[in-house]
Amino acid sequence: MTASFVYDAVRTPFGRAGGALSGIRPDDLAAVVMKAIVERTGIDPASVDDVVFGDANQAGEDNRDVARFGALLAGFPTSVTGVTVNRLCSSSLEAAVQASRAVECGDATLVLAGGVESMSRAPFVVEKSPKPWPATGNQTLWNTSIGWRMVNPKLPKEWTISNGESAEKVARLKNISREAQDAWALRSHRRAADAWAAGVFDDEIVQVPGAELARDEGIRDDTTLEKLAGLRALFAPDGKGTVTAGNSSSINDGAAAVLIGAEGALDAEPLARIAGRAAHGVDPDVFPLAPIEAANQALARAGKSWADVDLVELNEAFASQVLADLQGWPELDPEKVNIHGGGLSIGHPLGASGGRVLAHAAHELKRRGGGVAVAAICVGVGQGLAVVLER
Repeated sequence: MTASFVYDAVRTPFGRAGGALSGIRPDDLAAVVMKAIVERTGIDPASVDDVVFGDANQAGEDNRDVARFGALLAGFPTSVTGVTVNRLCSSSLEAAVQASRAVECGDATLVLAGGVESMSRAPFVVEKSPKPWPATGNQTLWNTSIGWRMVNPKLPKEWTISNGESAEKVARLKNISREAQDAWALRSHRRAADAWAAGVFDDEIVQVPGAELARDEGIRDDTTLEKLAGLRALFAPDGKGTVTAGNSSSINDGAAAVLIGAEGALDAEPLARIAGRAAHGVDPDVFPLAPIEAANQALARAGKSWADVDLVELNEAFASQVLADLQGWPELDPEKVNIHGGGLSIGHPLGASGGRVLAHAAHELKRRGGGVAVAAICVGVGQGLAVVLER
């Protein structure tokens, strides 16, 4: 077995629904970050053993192995293969996990991992009748941007509630107040805005030609606790819930790429070593809790404890998710979590978010000159995934 390292990691600024990136196809978004990795590192694209990219939707322009098409659009030779993986919200982190395994077991020396999502361009779909001439009548049109669709009736109904309803359920189970959720959301926006202004993200951002963004489109400098408190609860039937648009992540577009290789694969110092990783499952209706045990197991496999951790990048799908996970990690100082904001402000384009948290964790370890980081993410339908980095 050999070790695997992150040599470089980039992402686009994340666009909001219908925003600056909504006119860009997901395969083109993927090509942008793939090409950027080649240009930044100077590698010969032919030296990449495989391209592993995550994508949660795969129902529209990303439908036929977007990893392969992204690589072709980025100018990679046809000899470089591509595979698209889907672990929903953690798809790009799963891509990095699979890339690191390939390197560590000797199947590859250099793998380009990452992910992409255009939630703006996700299509509506209609089920096809098994009959050649279906009876007349109304057909259900499904929005593929996010959430359940064409649900198997054999699944328990309590499992198939919406992500927002799950976030609401977790808030109730863990006694997380509306005020605490709004305060975390405000923290996310302020920290992300400050980080962009200070140039913290400069080393990891690549622009999309023709759709340049000064920063992530979802960041709101002008939000306040008063404004957040004025938003209505969205996911409680009695209207008395705590989860709102303000303390939830939004609909977004973006891409991320991470170059993973063996020691000495590049004539450059890696950003970090991949020291541990783990996935964990819970009941689908409490999916925000899944990162707790995933991160615990990843740390154990890395031979680390929470006392060793210097920073945590958590996807931040909902404020209640973050606060519930923090309850599950009592040894962790919350000030080490999402120090430059998270999905509530930066955005959460499903297939790209895992790449974002891994990229930022790796670059932050370089800025600090070393340390241990955890990149973790919750996954719809009850999963969590975590990767431990060390520099």
